[in-house]
Amino acid sequence: MTQISTLLIANRGEIACRVMRTAKAQGIRTVAVYSDADADAPHVRMADDAVHIGPAPVNESYLLIDTIIQAAKDSGADAVHPGYGFLSENAAFSQACADANIIFVGPPEKAIDVMGDKARSKRAMIEAGVPCMPGYQDDDQSDATLIAEAEKIGVPLMVKAAAGGGGRGMRLVHDQDEVPNAIKLARSEAENAFGNGELILEKAIIKPRHVEIQVFADSHGNTIHLGERDCSVQRRHQKVIEEAPCPVMTEELRAEMGAAAVEAARAVDYRGAGTVEFLLDQSGSFYFLEMNTRLQVEHPVTEEITGLDLVALQLKVAQDDKLGLSQEDVTLTGHAMEVRLYAEDPADDFLPSTGHIDLWHPSENARIDSGIATGGEVSPFYDSMVAKIITHGATREDARRQMVKALSQTALFGPKTNRDFLIDSLGKQDFIDGQATTAFIAENYGEEGVDLGEHSFDAFAIAAVLQHKLRQQAAHGLALNVNPEMLDWSTNANLQTVTQYASLGEATDSDGAIHVHVRKPGHYHVEAAGQEAQIALLAITGDTAKLRVNGRTVDAIYHAGGRNLHLALPQRSLSVTDMTGLSAMEDMAGGGTVVAPMHGLLLEILVEQGAAVAKGDKLAVLEAMKMQHEILAEIDGTVETVAAVAGNQIAADDLIMEITADEAGEEDDA
Repeated sequence: MTQISTLLIANRGEIACRVMRTAKAQGIRTVAVYSDADADAPHVRMADDAVHIGPAPVNESYLLIDTIIQAAKDSGADAVHPGYGFLSENAAFSQACADANIIFVGPPEKAIDVMGDKARSKRAMIEAGVPCMPGYQDDDQSDATLIAEAEKIGVPLMVKAAAGGGGRGMRLVHDQDEVPNAIKLARSEAENAFGNGELILEKAIIKPRHVEIQVFADSHGNTIHLGERDCSVQRRHQKVIEEAPCPVMTEELRAEMGAAAVEAARAVDYRGAGTVEFLLDQSGSFYFLEMNTRLQVEHPVTEEITGLDLVALQLKVAQDDKLGLSQEDVTLTGHAMEVRLYAEDPADDFLPSTGHIDLWHPSENARIDSGIATGGEVSPFYDSMVAKIITHGATREDARRQMVKALSQTALFGPKTNRDFLIDSLGKQDFIDGQATTAFIAENYGEEGVDLGEHSFDAFAIAAVLQHKLRQQAAHGLALNVNPEMLDWSTNANLQTVTQYASLGEATDSDGAIHVHVRKPGHYHVEAAGQEAQIALLAITGDTAKLRVNGRTVDAIYHAGGRNLHLALPQRSLSVTDMTGLSAMEDMAGGGTVVAPMHGLLLEILVEQGAAVAKGDKLAVLEAMKMQHEILAEIDGTVETVAAVAGNQIAADDLIMEITADEAGEEDDA
């Protein structure tokens, strides 16, 4: 058995922190690597040592094999853990570690090589007798061949990148006429994300469950599975909510799927942690999807129901020790759920969001795996997932209720997040009933983004009361010899403050003015646009407040800065700006000014100056957070100027082009 003394984690964010926790518990020295963007990141501060590896873009830092190997040598690391993403499923990286006499905490190069290519892996699984979907996975990659094969397979059809994962390079096609464009987009995205534009085609199953089996193998001939995870709730083919066990699993089906997963691992002489993913249809038939040759993002739910530390098992196998477990030793207890907190805007088709983290306030009543901190940044260079929240209960409903509570006690202010969407999703009846499939988001929220409706008047009232109180505290801090008990006291019985929220005006068809009347210290009558609320401020400490609103107790998390207030209530989050004394902000841009929706790489500009465009036409393609986003025309018109250059990095709100609206269109609008 080989002992690991120093472990370099070739990753960042929450997974780097997760691996370090187990390594430190075993007395192993840890080494972080970091780019310019991560110089002060939590994983860097957590490590015993840290090595700078280059600029922020991944192809200049986290994807540089030689640089990572040199960092391991310079820091005295005798082992490397790749985490997930980046180089975790790169066969050349695994081999480079072996060539440098550094232990790679993962499977052998051959297993990564075969399973990292969807075409080769599917051919290997067909040969091994693992159930597979009908499709095309051969070498001829010409457009003509792919289009012809797509016609043979028929729609609905999945066009998928042979390399990589995470939903990138994937397109679902419902019409044969869409195939050529789907091939173009999938290939372009795959080439940019993975450096490999090879594609496969598969018959699409409508509304399947996405069920995966966790497998483990050592170098002594032992291969077992640790049960399944249901990862059906997804957007853009990326997982959002995961749970274990699968709600519709039977002992017989688990044994059958588990045996298929073990056979898949044995077929490539697997070692370490791996996940075999299947699509499960409504009849109970299942089909091989892919094998992830690494630790999965959702591994914590398996840890919760098995009581095992999967990173510890990885390190054990990497040191050439036996697993020490047989299949009979694996027991599943209770139910676990995990949600992924993404920096994104669900209301805008889950568009990634970036920027300064004004406040990170995680719940204290759940397992939180994160790699962010207040004062840090959500960078445009990396994945939009910033944290994972994990709960475990005796039953599925126990775990679900605990998750709702944990999310209600969690807030990330600065970038937009999917926190409210997660809470809402967990309350949908088909999720409560365990009936969610991969169509869950589309069926419950549609295809145009998530509309959670208007905020309640009570939310605006709470915001106004908190801003009133915070102004008082600020004024008191500047005053001399003012007794705190005198705050909210006046000889004038009509003491009040007026706050004006533009968003309240939109919701109530009023001027947005909200009046806070002081009844007695800490007690307020709030009114606006014919609505009213009675609010008592029971406590305000740090970034939390406890209030009684119309007789019910409400806990709030907040962050204030100038006229702005971010507020997280149990079900919804709200950001407001006090516009009192300011002129109403106008939309200066309009539909004719096309700006970048986020930081990223402008891959392609599809129109030229002088071109006529129609509303909905594709104008440009932007790559950000490892996804490609099409920028569409909002009006009919003519391209007057093109201000950006394809191939350049671009910041959020940077001008891309100007479009002059057609006169006919303006008359129609009028």
